Amino acid sequence: MPESVPRMHRQLKEVAELPRAAKRLVAIIVDAAICLLTTWLAFYLRLGELPEFTDLRWVSVAASLTALPIFGLFGIYRAIFRYLGVDAIVVVGRACLIYGALYAALFTFLGIAGIPRTIGFIQPVLLFIFVCVSRMFVRSLLRGLVPRARDSRVLIYGAGSSGRQLAEAIGSSRTMHFVGYVDDDRSLHGSILNGRRIHGPDKLTRVVLREGVTDILLAMPRASHRRRAEIVEALRPLGLVVRTIPPLTDVASGRVQVSALRALDIEDLLGRDVAAPDPILFTRNIMGKTVLVTGAGGSIGSELCRQIVAAGAARLVLFESSEFALYAIERELRETAKPGTAEIVPLLGSVRDAARLFEVMRAWRPDTVYHAAAYKHVPMVEHNPLEGLANNVMGTRLTAQAAIDAGVADFVLISTDKAVRPTNVMGASKRFAELVLQALAEDGAATRLSMVRFGNVLGSSGSVVPLFRKQLADGGPVTITHEDVTRYFMTIPEAAQLVIQAGGMATTGGEVFILDMGEPVRIADLARKMTELSGLTVRHAAHPDGDIEIRTVGLRPGEKLYEELLIGDDPAPTAHPLIMRAREHHLPQAELSVLIDRLGIALAQHDVDAAIAVLKQAVREFAPTGDAGDLVALEHARCSNPAG
Repeated sequence: MPESVPRMHRQLKEVAELPRAAKRLVAIIVDAAICLLTTWLAFYLRLGELPEFTDLRWVSVAASLTALPIFGLFGIYRAIFRYLGVDAIVVVGRACLIYGALYAALFTFLGIAGIPRTIGFIQPVLLFIFVCVSRMFVRSLLRGLVPRARDSRVLIYGAGSSGRQLAEAIGSSRTMHFVGYVDDDRSLHGSILNGRRIHGPDKLTRVVLREGVTDILLAMPRASHRRRAEIVEALRPLGLVVRTIPPLTDVASGRVQVSALRALDIEDLLGRDVAAPDPILFTRNIMGKTVLVTGAGGSIGSELCRQIVAAGAARLVLFESSEFALYAIERELRETAKPGTAEIVPLLGSVRDAARLFEVMRAWRPDTVYHAAAYKHVPMVEHNPLEGLANNVMGTRLTAQAAIDAGVADFVLISTDKAVRPTNVMGASKRFAELVLQALAEDGAATRLSMVRFGNVLGSSGSVVPLFRKQLADGGPVTITHEDVTRYFMTIPEAAQLVIQAGGMATTGGEVFILDMGEPVRIADLARKMTELSGLTVRHAAHPDGDIEIRTVGLRPGEKLYEELLIGDDPAPTAHPLIMRAREHHLPQAELSVLIDRLGIALAQHDVDAAIAVLKQAVREFAPTGDAGDLVALEHARCSNPAG
């Protein structure tokens, strides 16, 4: 027996490696034999005894001559047996239905002497059963020849249409073995779907242990983020790899495929549901208008551009200093834009170039400007403070002044929660930029100048989620700066939608709008969740055999433990539930002009100390936590004092 198994394995492999035409011929011969066998069996079931061959001759020939051409027309012989699934069974069923109608018409309705009329019904049913069984048998044999790269035993959470499609796709996977469903619907618990049981969430732990489950696939594209987060949290202690299919909008156009499975995004972990935009606020400053976006190729700027086009702008002017970023967003917008949508105008330029800004504003006369151009990476600006101040403060002032001179109706500054009681140059520079707009608004600018302040956006450059994912893929360690660091998170599309709507609420100018970011998230908890939901364990003193170490590396220059959105404590509600209006102090135009002039002199003289002194005087809440130092100034000091 042990010797016969490898021999049979080799023989099966030889058959599997035959040319496709030869394998089709084998399938036709097998089906012809099945026609003969089922005809004999139909007679036996009807008469209780095996008939003579001469009595079967015409009945069997008629079965083969009718069934085989119909099977060919339905493409049954073009199917690859190894990947046959439910769809193939449906095709066989349809072919047998057509065949059965013809066969019954001949032997049941017309009748032939010596042939029982019931044969016309019995034989087609038997043929369908035997053909299906033969296909499934061959499929199981051929799959046994294919080595599995990983013995993944999979549960699908969600027994709806997406779950069923995913189960069918897994059926042709070489690396996954599907063991069952889990679903929240109590009426489905205990039911059998496609040969697999549907379990309730309360039975999940028992099923995982009994079946040796290694992976859970979430097939719930219609579920809210809150419900998905609840499920993900319940799955964490099980130590399984958790993946999900894309949202409903991404799978609606086609069938769910195994290749569409992805790792969990932070949206799945946070449980934050996105509010639908108010159509009036969303289109007020955009529809039928000319809109200019500075920093159009950045994370927020590019999403603003996408939504501005979707909101019906007549013309969109892209203003960007990076040639590649400008090329990328222009190409994307042109490829995805529908006929008759916004005219796209790509312009290279810097917000620090006053002449270029005035030239652009006067040429296109935009109705609305979204100012997203900024240096925003905290440690980078700490080491390059002069460039950060020149871009974030002076660039904002020049852009706003150009907009005012060109008669722009609305100007919206993209600000940050790091502008609140800042501990770093980047945050202080953004607060300084807010003060610039507030002073211009108080000075009677006809342009409505407003600011929108929010926290971290997911997927932006420097986002912690892609970093953690890469560190997990590399085997760790996952690095956090401090165990108690917390941050607010929001998706880029939601942030852009709310920015547009907040800008539509500006009335008098000088308003600071803040976005409701939900509850802050501890970064250390996020690191642990992402580790555990990757099927890995955290290594620590009490668990030295864990897979991944979470290592604390210390706060970066200028980094805060937690961020705030308000300087004061009395925000005013607005017409939108997720947007509030801040009530905060600002500097009069005369005082601010003096500070701007002093900052300009410090920048021109490359005087870091003088520039930081101006920053501290303008932003009274600025309390630096470290002294990272300008890298150029530090290098000059080192070269002038080599011994030190």
